[in-house]
Amino acid sequence: MRQQMIDMVYRVQDEICNKLVKIDAVDFREDIWERDEGGGGRSRVFSGGTVFEKAGVNVSVVYGTLEPEAARAMGGGHSLDDNDLDFFATGISLVLHPHNPMAPTVHANYRYFERGDGVKEGSWWFGGGADLTPSYLFQEDAQHFHTTLKTVCDRHEVADYPKFKQWCDEYFHIPHRNEGRGIGGIFFDDLRLSDKQTCFNFVEDCADSFLSSYIPILERRKDTPFDKNHKLWQQVRRGRYVEFNLVYDRGTTFGLRTNGRIESILMSLPLTARWEYCHEVEPDSDEEELLKVLRCPIDWV
Repeated sequence: MRQQMIDMVYRVQDEICNKLVKIDAVDFREDIWERDEGGGGRSRVFSGGTVFEKAGVNVSVVYGTLEPEAARAMGGGHSLDDNDLDFFATGISLVLHPHNPMAPTVHANYRYFERGDGVKEGSWWFGGGADLTPSYLFQEDAQHFHTTLKTVCDRHEVADYPKFKQWCDEYFHIPHRNEGRGIGGIFFDDLRLSDKQTCFNFVEDCADSFLSSYIPILERRKDTPFDKNHKLWQQVRRGRYVEFNLVYDRGTTFGLRTNGRIESILMSLPLTARWEYCHEVEPDSDEEELLKVLRCPIDWV
């Protein structure tokens, strides 16, 4: 399963990056990196194009020995004790931040973990998901994104779209703002309801669905006219994105606690963001329409 997952994440990284090169007409910067404690990865970052202000698609394959605190932050493996500190983890993680404020930011991550020997009950699990973060709300975009993810979930008995959708809304919630980071998607962790192959088949299907879930939305919005006020609101929303990733995101915490590559961990942050003092939106505005959904998530399909 380790090799099967490694092969999958590198393949999907290639497919997504090849598509982004065609869309933005710029190549990516690639860094092959190694981790002193074991393993490494391949980071690819886009910048300087006309479509994406910043975009990154990373693959990591890491292993070693965890500190007990890091093991507890890792999630999963709840039946294991602090003696099972050897670990293996691999996954693909991507974040795309378009220039145009009408085109949403998107994030996806699919991963596989083992602790100890990977054979004991509770010693292996899959996790991941995908979520959409628009600055301006377009109902057809939200419906397309969620419908694509629900269709994938409906193909696999180990998946539960309503549960994973709610999990996503709850996970990407910013408590100190009382709002979501975006309009959600799916999120799951500790997935080991069946055998490894059955779980892998679902995760691979999710990863393969990314381009069909997002690229049609990007193509609709990337050339939409906008003004400086739209851009200002996008910068404010990106500030919220930064707040969540640095304060609450478990992936960021795990990477920092396991001596991960800092540039790859923080790749998810936007190139630019803004924090306006006591920023308020106009009543009945497009900005307020988005905030209503972020504060009270709805079902899109």
